[in-house]
Amino acid sequence: MGGDRFNNEKLWNDYLRGKQTYVQLALTYNCSVKTIQRRIDDVKVSLKPVNGCEVVVLMDTTYFGRTFAVMLFKDALTGKNLYWQYIKYETNQLYAHGITHLQNTGFTIKGIVCDGRKGLLKLFGDIPVQMCQFHQIAIVTRYLTRKPKTEAAKELRALTLKLTQTDKESFEGALRAWYLKWANYLNERTKDKATNKSRYTHKRLRSVWRSLNTNLSWLFVWYDNIELSIPNTTNMIDGHFADLKNKLRNHNGLSIKRKTKFMDGFLRYNGQ
Repeated sequence: MGGDRFNNEKLWNDYLRGKQTYVQLALTYNCSVKTIQRRIDDVKVSLKPVNGCEVVVLMDTTYFGRTFAVMLFKDALTGKNLYWQYIKYETNQLYAHGITHLQNTGFTIKGIVCDGRKGLLKLFGDIPVQMCQFHQIAIVTRYLTRKPKTEAAKELRALTLKLTQTDKESFEGALRAWYLKWANYLNERTKDKATNKSRYTHKRLRSVWRSLNTNLSWLFVWYDNIELSIPNTTNMIDGHFADLKNKLRNHNGLSIKRKTKFMDGFLRYNGQ
């Protein structure tokens, strides 16, 4: 099957959709690894533009190492990948650039779903912005762990775990009841004998309460705008990232240029 007896497009499809490495493809096509590499390098990935329409944008970033990441903007209504950019670091400015790019391309953005990074939720004017509820749960788990020791922390974590399964009124009422029950405990202070200054005794629990209380305005935007079909999580995009990383694990050692080409092909094929 070597030489000109196989075409580059077929090879590219085998490489992109399958789990074969350069070495495995060389065996399949009965040629050298360098020939496989050269032919794959010759393939041009066509990034067909998506026509402008009404969309609900899921947006998130995943890292491949410390200073290489892909920021993806995906339509929750159709599952299409609308736009992506390769970045060194995730910033609010880059998310704003992506949203502006989509608007300039002709998209009408009905809603946005994103994580709760500082400043991001307030960045998009009149566009309804939903904070991913699973990101909020992850924040709580990071502070309280999966097995908190105190009764107050156990109750707050249990309440947060119900976030994706309840409605706005029920969650707000339960959170208010928790605070009324544990307010004195939450406000306990401990004096430092060395400095004679006091600090909050349960700082991590207070951080969780403050996070939930601050983000409450964005945790049920989907509920307040039910007619817009805004998801309450970025699960669709998170699953996409997981699949991409699983595929890339079969091709360890790729240069950044070859890695981005693979990712372009994957993101186009799996979300267009």
